[in-house]
Amino acid sequence: MKRAIFSCMTALSLSIAMSVPVLAAQEQQQRPTYYFLVNLGTPLGGTASLGSSVNDRGWVAGGATTADSTEHAVLWLGSALDLGTLGGPNSNVAWPNPNNRGELAGIAETAKQDPNKENWSCSGFFPATTHNICLGFVWQWGEMTALPTLGGNNGYAAGINNWGQVVGWAENTTHDPTCALPQVLQFEAVIWGPEPGQLKQLTPFHGDPDSAATAVNDSGQVVGISGICDNAIGEFSARHALLWENGKPIDLGNFGGVAWNTPTAINNRGQIVGFADLPGDQDGGLNPIAFLWTKEHGIQKLLPYPGDANSLAWGINERGQAVGQSIDASGNSRAVIWQDGEPIDLNALIPPDSPLYLTLANDINDRGEIAGQACVASGGVCGAETPAILLIPTHVVVGGDAVSAPSATSSRTVVLSDTVRKQVLQRVGVSHFGGNR
Repeated sequence: MKRAIFSCMTALSLSIAMSVPVLAAQEQQQRPTYYFLVNLGTPLGGTASLGSSVNDRGWVAGGATTADSTEHAVLWLGSALDLGTLGGPNSNVAWPNPNNRGELAGIAETAKQDPNKENWSCSGFFPATTHNICLGFVWQWGEMTALPTLGGNNGYAAGINNWGQVVGWAENTTHDPTCALPQVLQFEAVIWGPEPGQLKQLTPFHGDPDSAATAVNDSGQVVGISGICDNAIGEFSARHALLWENGKPIDLGNFGGVAWNTPTAINNRGQIVGFADLPGDQDGGLNPIAFLWTKEHGIQKLLPYPGDANSLAWGINERGQAVGQSIDASGNSRAVIWQDGEPIDLNALIPPDSPLYLTLANDINDRGEIAGQACVASGGVCGAETPAILLIPTHVVVGGDAVSAPSATSSRTVVLSDTVRKQVLQRVGVSHFGGNR
């Protein structure tokens, strides 16, 4: 099995390397970028899948729904590999995993029921709440290994670097009075590894009882959130957006909101992307604007596409290209890339006759390849099928000019069906967006 997986990985890496030559940075700046669109399908019998992560070898990881309405973590290597679970119904790779060594971090349910019947953080990334215990896992060469908690029942693994350090959050045994039922136990940001059995707790921001880590770079810089226990899915758990350097928490700032201040990715240059709420969210409502944080300039807005109300950034590569989504006042989402801080609708950079409408860009690697999700649109409306996608940058050149390519200034609007809109909102654990920029 492992040999077959390795052969498939090698073949796919060679195929992508041959079909997508790496251009010099100067050439890429001079020519517009368009994308081959690869429909990764819905390989496990359900109607939905999502490419959450793409590493520099072109491996796409994420999740796909099954015929029995569960979800399994998936790795696309030419064909889709079902990574299974830890004995329960669901699993997922839900965040960017910039690891090029064949390792993935994610979440999976066990066969055991949570004695506290908590919804836990995993429920926002699965089709339904099961109350099964959910743990973080690391996957390598065909084997899924559960990661330990801090003594509590549940854990969550979000990101992994090239040294094998995994970050996330885990419950301890403290009954936290700041929790909102059914959440009961306190949780803290943790680093697992790189050696088996290693587990280090990270300190929350001063005055906060709870925290969670979302990403780690190869220098060991960790980003995440800090706040109260709440419902363990964002909201007031994310009062502070944090960077941990040498274990010390640093507040990244915000845009005036008191909830949902969430870093999602950090590159090896220390550039951080995520989203932060605007003022007026005292009730916990999500009203986010994407951000880019750098040591030189602090936190800066990555604005929505013109006419939209909200934005969220999910991934960033070493060139500083950020990707995510822009959402209008009705909850319709489009996949975007921010170039020099400006949002570009990725739907304007794929073949204009494509039946797919790109709703979410979740990760971008150093070759500019983007993983995300689309819907199959007909008559300007998204249907129920929402496949994972991979965008591969290309420059169609004849005599030095790009031909047969869409216009970067054009855009189209597609109305999301209720099912698709629910998927978009479920990813951040909310039922609606609100407020104005």
